Amino acid sequence: MPRYWFRQKKFGYGATPNTWQGWVLTIVSSLAVFGVILAAPAIRDNLLRMAWVVLGLSVNVIITVTISYKKTEGGWRWRPASSSEAVGHQNNGNDK
Repeated sequence: MPRYWFRQKKFGYGATPNTWQGWVLTIVSSLAVFGVILAAPAIRDNLLRMAWVVLGLSVNVIITVTISYKKTEGGWRWRPASSSEAVGHQNNGNDK
């Protein structure tokens, strides 16, 4: 059984789900975001509604990023695309 739930992205910064556990974390986190947002209109007081959204989203992001960072093989770092990948084609020697 793999120890890591996420793998490094080919380009950019961050990670991509690699196992079912990584996908479950991603889906649960997304559902939690929708839950916080959908529950907000039920709160009549504007200050409490804003606090609910800010705290709910912040806690969700902190937990998700912490778990995914710890469960990513090789860690996170910026990975730039090569020049041929950046333009969307590979140079086959016919370009002049």
